[in-house]
Amino acid sequence: MNNSTTSLIDSPALQDIVGQYQDLLSKVDDWFARCKDSCEGQIRCAAGCSACCRGLFDITLLDAFLLQTGFMRLPPERQEAIRAKAEDRLRQLQVDWPELRQPYLLNRLPDELWTEMPEDDQTPCPLLGKDGACLVYEQRPMICRTHGLPNIDNSGESFSDLYCTLNFAGTDPLGLDKLRWSFRRVYAQEFDLLALFNRQLLGSPLREADTFIPLALLIDFPALAADPSLILSR
Repeated sequence: MNNSTTSLIDSPALQDIVGQYQDLLSKVDDWFARCKDSCEGQIRCAAGCSACCRGLFDITLLDAFLLQTGFMRLPPERQEAIRAKAEDRLRQLQVDWPELRQPYLLNRLPDELWTEMPEDDQTPCPLLGKDGACLVYEQRPMICRTHGLPNIDNSGESFSDLYCTLNFAGTDPLGLDKLRWSFRRVYAQEFDLLALFNRQLLGSPLREADTFIPLALLIDFPALAADPSLILSR
């Protein structure tokens, strides 16, 4: 990694975008906390509950970058064990998708291959600790923060009608107005920040750059910053 690449990865402009995204994620956390307060006893999501932390979830390149910042703060021996799990997951995926190479983005694959992953995949997230807690909780992606509750906009538009079956026993949460939020605005802001991030990192305002959580840990961001054609030429 040369000095110019290091400067780009650590640049104030890039870090400012990441900081804005973290502010947006904090607002998502606030929404989730309000839902728990208003639905006392009906939402079981809590520290140590990892029922949802299984299988493969697709996240943006911005999420992947933030996730790596948390990952790199872990002790080296823990990083090594987690990376081994991520690499094993990659090898499994490459059996069916041999073209899945660095920087491990999914958007060149047909959508049906990766947007609807098998629901019976119980492989734990590599970032899940033995106690059921996320090892990079403060840097976890957007989908980890919204998962477990339906994502219904204030307008009634559904961005996801899925929710954890451990929640809302005997109740249909899709009709609960107190769970609704400004999801359309929040997701629009997310993609605007993704475009800004990609423009700063790659020189192109891509709004589609997705990977899986295990693969996010393997992306070589310095190499990507040094050679954006790894994405842009594909």
